[in-house]
Amino acid sequence: MDNTIYKNRRNSLKESLPENSVLLIPGADMQYRNADSAYAFRQDSNFYYFSGFCEPTSLIAIVNNKDGISTIIFVPPKDKLREIWDGYRAGPIGAVDDFLFDKAYDNTQIDTVMPDILNGSNQVLYAIGKKSGFDQKVIDWTTQAGSKDRHSKSINIIDASSLLGNARLIKDDHEISLMRKACDISAEAHIEAMKSVKSIDSEQHIESLYCNEFSKRGGRFQAYTPIVAGGENACTLHYVENNQNLKKSDLLLVDAGCEYEMYASDITRTFPVSGKFSDEQLKIYEIVLEAMNAAIDQVKPGNDIMQPQEISERVITEGLIRIGLLEGDPEELHKSGAFKEFYMHKIGHWLGLDVHDAGDYMEGDEYMKFKPGMITTIEPGIYISSSMDVDDKWKGIGVRIEDDILVTKDGNENLTSKVPSDPKEIESLMS
Repeated sequence: MDNTIYKNRRNSLKESLPENSVLLIPGADMQYRNADSAYAFRQDSNFYYFSGFCEPTSLIAIVNNKDGISTIIFVPPKDKLREIWDGYRAGPIGAVDDFLFDKAYDNTQIDTVMPDILNGSNQVLYAIGKKSGFDQKVIDWTTQAGSKDRHSKSINIIDASSLLGNARLIKDDHEISLMRKACDISAEAHIEAMKSVKSIDSEQHIESLYCNEFSKRGGRFQAYTPIVAGGENACTLHYVENNQNLKKSDLLLVDAGCEYEMYASDITRTFPVSGKFSDEQLKIYEIVLEAMNAAIDQVKPGNDIMQPQEISERVITEGLIRIGLLEGDPEELHKSGAFKEFYMHKIGHWLGLDVHDAGDYMEGDEYMKFKPGMITTIEPGIYISSSMDVDDKWKGIGVRIEDDILVTKDGNENLTSKVPSDPKEIESLMS
């Protein structure tokens, strides 16, 4: 990996930093399942984006003062014994030589050095409230910095969440290549699940299939806890128990994606366990697919993020009227939000280092407009639980279809189109 990519990203922040300010980006700490059994370490996404550095309990400080911009990192110290147990540490020298920071300290020096770094600054910027205990650390450091010079002004604390998140919103070519790979791996897993489900009797077995297919293709980690929901379980939007048996009459909704080199994919497909949609299942599915295709068509430069949302609502409203689940004037039903009984969530979210990626959805008082390099999910759905006051033939049907869409100069590219969404193609694949 060429670490100049991360150096260039740090340099790109220069124009955004006020004079006499310090931007702090804390890394993640080790997390423990119990006792001394640690979870696999996963670096904080903001920290990784600007460093490429994957050791815990680290901190970036980007300083903008009268001497110009400088980048500083605090990292775990070299330790022969700990490296025998836990693996290689770059140490401060490696952080400068390999990761191209201007200066580095070991992290045992943070409380001593940080007040000196902040001394003379007017502002300290960081993502407020994101990391437990870090807010108090910043307050302590700024207090100590102020005590070093009785003539110094107080240091204002500014939330940098939008600054950092919006820097990640438009993906560069390197990021897009990694996300293509993540999407390809996940697409292959979904295809294998469709081919295999007729011989599988449980949600848990399907979940294990995805884990295996991801891992053997290079996506060791899942980007999020998968949803493997048979039958009416699909009507629970965040169903993650994944422990029920499957019935041949069920639809199976699977929302699953791998992480590849820190970047997420996010795909949902709904397919019949038997290999063939029932008439009612197919009618609901085709409405969702129509909404999906209409929404994807709205993802292009110049359009705002609410245009896919609105068109999906209108298509679903009209479809529900067509099959008798709603009655009335389409415009009035849309205006009243009648569709929300069946389709109650947003059309999608940004995708990148996080599955619900950083970046604002508003620009001032207006919705964010799509720009080339943005990646969003598009994921309409219809959910009809058994508690709803509808004809029994519709009850227990839950359908969502989700793809990952890259905004291009001329429109968009569907990064997950390898997985069939057309019902005839799904049935053919499963036959």
